[in-house]
Amino acid sequence: MKTLMPINNYPPARSDWQKNRIKAAEIKKYLNQGNSFIDATTITQNLENTRNPDRVMVEDILQKSLEIETLSPFETACLLNVQEPELWERMAETAGAVKRKVYDNRIVTFAPLYLGNKCVNDCAYCGFRRSNHTIQRKILNQEQIRREIEVLVGKIGHKRLILVYGEHPETDVDYIADSIKTIAQVKVKTRKGGTTGIRRCNINAAPMQAAELAKLHQAGIGTYQVFQETYHLPTYEKLHPPGTLKGDYLWRLYCMHRAFEAGIDDVGIGVLFGLYDWRFEVMCLLQHALELENKFGIGPHTVSFPRLEPAANTSFIDNTSHKINDENFKKLVTVIRLAIPYTGMILTARESATTRMEILPLGCTQTDASSNIGIGGYADLFEGQQAERQQFILGDTRSLDTVVRQIAEAGYITSFCTAGYRCGRTGSNIMGMLRSGREGRFCKLNAVITFREWLDDFATEETRKIGEKLIAQEIQEIQEKLPEFYNQFVKYYDDTNNGKRDLYF
Repeated sequence: MKTLMPINNYPPARSDWQKNRIKAAEIKKYLNQGNSFIDATTITQNLENTRNPDRVMVEDILQKSLEIETLSPFETACLLNVQEPELWERMAETAGAVKRKVYDNRIVTFAPLYLGNKCVNDCAYCGFRRSNHTIQRKILNQEQIRREIEVLVGKIGHKRLILVYGEHPETDVDYIADSIKTIAQVKVKTRKGGTTGIRRCNINAAPMQAAELAKLHQAGIGTYQVFQETYHLPTYEKLHPPGTLKGDYLWRLYCMHRAFEAGIDDVGIGVLFGLYDWRFEVMCLLQHALELENKFGIGPHTVSFPRLEPAANTSFIDNTSHKINDENFKKLVTVIRLAIPYTGMILTARESATTRMEILPLGCTQTDASSNIGIGGYADLFEGQQAERQQFILGDTRSLDTVVRQIAEAGYITSFCTAGYRCGRTGSNIMGMLRSGREGRFCKLNAVITFREWLDDFATEETRKIGEKLIAQEIQEIQEKLPEFYNQFVKYYDDTNNGKRDLYF
């Protein structure tokens, strides 16, 4: 029996803005006889009934994942209950193979840009919670946003951002749309005389109403990213006080449904691991993916798996009983890749550099670099981290150049490509291509071209030399495995080498 979820079970909001934010009708229309798609009882039963799965069963499940088919809850529970270290190694190898089949050996890089830290919510684990008076509150105006982009584009070389907004009337949908317009207007000259800029803006923002999401779609956002934080209702209610917008579990849970109906076809889901039992949360991420597949024919474009990190004047992390150690973190990443084999997986700079290099081969497709999450931190160029300006403390502050060089040494090519989004390879149009591995062909071609572009425009000499060795290997592979594209690829590659920019398949 599914767990009944309350709707708007908190007292009236303190302001008209908050009181009018949540539309109960935009939740009820998706419920099944008053129940949500998170079936906590069945999750618990599956985890109990699949203890100590045998190797034959696990191998069959791995083969299904290699065929790029979404696993069932029962199959995913089996993987979560594996005990033998050798079998976990086999699962890790398969996770890497699944990633390569779908996305080839590319890693997409991006930068987070926090545009404001004012927030009406009071989440126990968050440095930006409204009751935390040690935080320096600030919302960037359009000129300050422009200066941030000039650094991100002109000095670092980023092409893709995740924009992060607190839930506050000063960072409403109109502010978000204006910020995206501002970012699109910034163009910077490159070493070879061309111009470059940000080509894709994904956003991490609060759940919105369907009409607002339609406005964001018209503004040209990329992926709309909202994390449930924890799918475990009692924990969610404990950590998100009644009387706050975030206290409404269902409003957040169904925000991706509203996004799809508003025309946004790339959505990102995630969990803040460390709030509740990690096995339960992985099962819920799968249920969320299956729900979206069943309702809209499109699963999540990305899944994120950040771990809880320290934050200024925030003692929650010291008291939680659900901290995730490195061993279990590797396990949960492995199972997510196997359970939702088509999805992109985002590994963030919350983790240390060492941890990120260990987790990357388990199926990750995106990672950030040169990350600064202090409000206005890129333009200010301050050294180190300033806790009073940040939501949490980063584990890895390596430069983009260093990250590119080190992952190239590990055999991964950094892709700055955003072609698929501009060619219509999004949403339902890309699902079949991902499952068949066809999208990986475009990924390889565009990864090499955009990598060449970035090496010429931004790389240090050391990174450029290492990158060019990798490019030579990639070109040989293109000639052998993608002969039908080779002549056009060579033309685009040579044109890029001669200073043309933003060429893609």
